[in-house]
Amino acid sequence: MTIEIDEGSGFCFGVTTAIGKAEEELSRHGSLYCLGDIVHNGRECDRLRRLGLVTIDHAALATLPAGSRVLLRAHGEPPATYELAARRGIELIDATCPVVLGLQRRIRQVHEARPDAQIAIYGKPGHAEVLGLVGQTDGRAVVIETPDQAAERLDPRRDVYLFSQTTKPLEGFSHVVARLAVHVEPPARFRSFDTICRQVANRLPHIRRFAARHDVVIFVCGRKSSNGRVLFEAGRDVNPRTHLVESPADLSPAWFDGARSVGICGATSTPKWLMEQCRDALRRMA
Repeated sequence: MTIEIDEGSGFCFGVTTAIGKAEEELSRHGSLYCLGDIVHNGRECDRLRRLGLVTIDHAALATLPAGSRVLLRAHGEPPATYELAARRGIELIDATCPVVLGLQRRIRQVHEARPDAQIAIYGKPGHAEVLGLVGQTDGRAVVIETPDQAAERLDPRRDVYLFSQTTKPLEGFSHVVARLAVHVEPPARFRSFDTICRQVANRLPHIRRFAARHDVVIFVCGRKSSNGRVLFEAGRDVNPRTHLVESPADLSPAWFDGARSVGICGATSTPKWLMEQCRDALRRMA
């Protein structure tokens, strides 16, 4: 049985940068707060916790003493977080992904220039990145996940400006654009901005091709990763023998009966070392 680790899987640029900043700060100071899980992968979070990274939530942020040092992860934060840190004298290490920062600026510019328009964000409600995007509009942006929600929640008689969470699939965004194009009634104007990160979006067709090449596919991913869920389901659509695991402990020998090739891949939040651990566990099973 041959085993291949997908070279195109693993941390995206934004996550790599955030973890690199965390490791650098921890090597200098021995401890560091992080606002929310630095990455949606429990095993990687555990590794960094052992190095001294302490994960906190927004309620805890409001109680930290002046001089505390807090990392902002790649997902980004709303303006209120920066304002709170400034009031309390908290030092922020900003690891927001540059792609997300650019999107935040674009949304804020539209909100300030067109205060009467509706700003819609195609994204997952409650997702950390989406909360940061909505924060650029003083909480007024409308979050939608489906074309039907777009039609239900947006007034067709008012201008609509549509953006997307950076990690959402292109296909879904296209469906929302098509629905709003006929939903908005002239003279109201509809404008859409494709703000999906291509480093993430291009992984969908890649994962489909990778899954088709193997008898069995192991998709390594944290349960909290929305990007991971999309990629896993794309692989499973092509290859029904695609299985999601969080760690080598989840592997089942029965999955590999008769398999001559196994592919191991993962999400943008999956560390390469974890995929390698799964490969090593498979070799011991063989």
